[in-house]
Amino acid sequence: MAVNIVIALDKFKGSLTALLACGIVRDALLSVHPKWEIVVKPMADGGDGTAEALHSARGGEWISLRVTGPLPGMKTDARYLWMDRDRTAVMEMASASGLVLLEQADRNPLRTTTYGTGELIHDAIGRGAERILLGVGGSATVDGGIGAAMALGWQFLDATGRPIGFGGGKSERIARLLPPGRGGDAAPTKNWVPIDVLCDVDNPLCGPHGAARVFGPQKGATPEMVERLDARLGQLAELVKTQLGKDLADVPGAGAAGGLAFGALAFMNARLVPGVDAVAEAIGLDQALRGADWVITGEGRFDEQSLRGKVVSGVAKRARSLGVKVSVLAGSVALAEREWRAQGIEFALATQREGMPLDHAMANAETLLAQAARELARSL
Repeated sequence: MAVNIVIALDKFKGSLTALLACGIVRDALLSVHPKWEIVVKPMADGGDGTAEALHSARGGEWISLRVTGPLPGMKTDARYLWMDRDRTAVMEMASASGLVLLEQADRNPLRTTTYGTGELIHDAIGRGAERILLGVGGSATVDGGIGAAMALGWQFLDATGRPIGFGGGKSERIARLLPPGRGGDAAPTKNWVPIDVLCDVDNPLCGPHGAARVFGPQKGATPEMVERLDARLGQLAELVKTQLGKDLADVPGAGAAGGLAFGALAFMNARLVPGVDAVAEAIGLDQALRGADWVITGEGRFDEQSLRGKVVSGVAKRARSLGVKVSVLAGSVALAEREWRAQGIEFALATQREGMPLDHAMANAETLLAQAARELARSL
């Protein structure tokens, strides 16, 4: 009997793209069972690799743009995916404002800005976009999205009426918020292109679980910087509440990308959506799962975070609702069997075997993934 398989892997960060990983698993399965029917659906959750996943599923044109990098005065070559058929732009903020663009010594969220991300959005709007999907993983910033808003015409003025400048540390000087083209009128702008912010976290803007305290240290913030940034984000939230009438500080996900998600809500009338769900919808994952026997999903590390809004949890949830059995292939499996079985997952295999050094596993990722996929094929 023919077996119908859907392969819906995320990237193996640092070693394999989602598209490459899915292709390796497909070829390995067919080497064991040549008659199996296999559909490949590379996945992402709104972080890096999201635009690539949508490009592999739906095509489109890559638009390259020279924009401001994470630091003021820095220039970088960023890009986004343009799908002309439905006038949709898919962009990853990390392409313009990402941590990977900075050397370790340059990581300082008091200085970094999302202005370049706003330049990407501005370009897509000028191209005639009717929808923008914005992935917010991998940011170098904790500026509450004010940099991106500046690129779109918002003004953030100090008590003397002067622009505050760039960086998370400058938000403490904000006294007045002026929307694009409104002069002294601080009413929120209404006519924005619909923007969906693809989130994979539920952190609020401020506080113990907020953008500064949870993610700031990853971006170079010292304990003193964390305290200062958290206070500045709180001040920004209060200004948005009093001057724009939007109470957003505690919205789940508002703290994503150093508060860029908050800024998109406040200044671009965006909405926050689970990244994995938006990608699944865009690539037609549910249609592929209908009638399938198995779905194989996975990522570089299968751990507790995988079960909280990441690709594995999103794919598994959809599969269960459609009566499709789930297997996981991952670089490493950091969950006990009882934990992944409780999520309805029937197999979970790691490519990094016990005692194998991580650098060896990453250097040989393709070979090890193919071996694990062949092992899984015999089990299925």
